Amino acid sequence: MIYMKGDFHIHTKYSDGKYTPREVIDFAKKNSLDVIAITDHDTVAGVEEAVRLGEESNIKVIPGIELSTTHEGESIHVLGYFKDENMISNEFREHLSNIHLQRYKRAAEMVDRLDKAFSIKISLEKIMKDTSGVIARPHLAKAIIEAGYNYEWNYIFENIIHRESPAYVPSVKMTTEEGLDLLSSAGALKVLAHPALIKKSNVELLLKMGFDGMESRYYSNSIEETDRYLRMAAEHRKLVTAGSDFHGIAETDHSHSMEVGSVFLEKEEIQNFMLELNKLEFKSSRR
Repeated sequence: MIYMKGDFHIHTKYSDGKYTPREVIDFAKKNSLDVIAITDHDTVAGVEEAVRLGEESNIKVIPGIELSTTHEGESIHVLGYFKDENMISNEFREHLSNIHLQRYKRAAEMVDRLDKAFSIKISLEKIMKDTSGVIARPHLAKAIIEAGYNYEWNYIFENIIHRESPAYVPSVKMTTEEGLDLLSSAGALKVLAHPALIKKSNVELLLKMGFDGMESRYYSNSIEETDRYLRMAAEHRKLVTAGSDFHGIAETDHSHSMEVGSVFLEKEEIQNFMLELNKLEFKSSRR
């Protein structure tokens, strides 16, 4: 199968996105995409649904994930891609369940701190009811707005739940090495997400840690940044991906694209990616 237009970095309600897999696929179809990847944060809960709905709409859906990791104190996101949903092992899912439990405990503490530090009262029970997957800061921001507090999205992140805030609780993250090992053991392709957002770590040294590719085309890149990371991928013989990082949360959220397919891969780059993806083999347990 030859694909012509693909977005390989999309979020749904199963992590911190606004829309269901069905709505995301409708957006993809509207924007003439024929292949997409669902890459929710630290969860694969929505991939089976997305694959099935994609088949109904003649859109190839690649099961994926975006793992949150840390390297020398800096947040590094690792995109993982599976050949199909049946390749995602029970061992891998169990590891993600442990992450979800840690995130729940973190959210509970942040809800308590928001009350003590800012007199902001939100319901953890309601957040859990409204959340299909991993609870993260965007869910808390959404809850603050829905509770009637007159704050805009970016204001909440910049002034209330930023990393130096008394309400902030650091998430327990695996190292980038651990994330790469986990995905390798699970039989996934490993791609460095949005390298232009990495400010402290050396991107070229990161690539040498075992990444198969890099997200050279990213919606917030400048032309110069895209050219730089395309050259870097070629020099290091890495796959190239493109991602809108679509969340669809709010127009005041300037950190993510508001449109599926706002940046995309075309025929030749998609073929290169799919060739490597189709070489993957199922691995039932970690080495």
